[in-house]
Amino acid sequence: MIFTISVTTGNIPTTGQTMIYGVLAVITLIAFLGLKEILSSEELKNQQIKAFISGLNIVIIPLLIVFLCILVYKVVTTLKIII
Repeated sequence: MIFTISVTTGNIPTTGQTMIYGVLAVITLIAFLGLKEILSSEELKNQQIKAFISGLNIVIIPLLIVFLCILVYKVVTTLKIII
């Protein structure tokens, strides 16, 4: 039996879409870091808020990794232009 494997290129994001996703990731990271900072003042008063703040790390850590990847990419491309 012969199977045909086909790859669709319609799902590959363009450069413009990638920039938009990067900007959205950074804005989301800033929003979650701000929310964590605001709620940290109430952390000692309420156990639910304390659990929510610890749950925010599940979102913040991957967004931080994305931000660092964007930062490294920008630095590398800038150094390529300079050198």
